[in-house]
Amino acid sequence: MRTFDKYKQNLKASSTHVLSYDTEVAEIDHATQTIKPLGWWSMTTTKHINYVGSEYGYSVTKLDKES
Repeated sequence: MRTFDKYKQNLKASSTHVLSYDTEVAEIDHATQTIKPLGWWSMTTTKHINYVGSEYGYSVTKLDKES
């Protein structure tokens, strides 16, 4: 489980998921270097997902409003 300097308490990444406040909020696909959110989240959780994408150098998939 990886932790990050900026959000030490509330953000972690397993080999396959981003966890915000111990909830799986996004999938990490190392093969395609993308992160896919698992739904709509609060502004803070969205920042967490984007921060992991930035740290890994991966793109974050944007959800359609109908997703």
